[in-house]
Amino acid sequence: MLISLKALNDYATLTIELKKGHAARIQVIHTSNKVKYKKMYTSGCFDIFHFGHLNILKKSKALCEYLIVGVSTDELIEKEKGKRPVIPFEERFNLVKAISYVDEVIAQTDKNKQRVVDKYNIDAISVGDDWRGRFPKTTCPVEYFPYTKNVSSTILKDTLKL
Repeated sequence: MLISLKALNDYATLTIELKKGHAARIQVIHTSNKVKYKKMYTSGCFDIFHFGHLNILKKSKALCEYLIVGVSTDELIEKEKGKRPVIPFEERFNLVKAISYVDEVIAQTDKNKQRVVDKYNIDAISVGDDWRGRFPKTTCPVEYFPYTKNVSSTILKDTLKL
């Protein structure tokens, strides 16, 4: 019996020769799943979903085991921005829920981040760096991600004349 092991980066190939001319080949993939946080939270309107939204969800999930995303209700958006969103809440909620990086979606009915931190045992919050210096204080760290240039719901709405 001949056993050989070849390792390259995160992949290892184990070859076992059982009898002359017969071999079993097993490929083992080792990845480091060490994450910084257990539970992370991010939120947004997600009206006219775009690549910048996807970026923040992807980067957030890379830092945590479990990502909870708050989707602003129509009422909250109208209160904060003075107008209703283009896409209704239920559709925005289901769109975000369908994204593989997202583990759970909740309705964001207010801007009280500490309430969400306490209720869901959140270890960290993620947000675009356009919020740096004006994000509400919480008892957990805030991870700021670079804002995706040249794309925003506002730019899209202006371009589409919505």
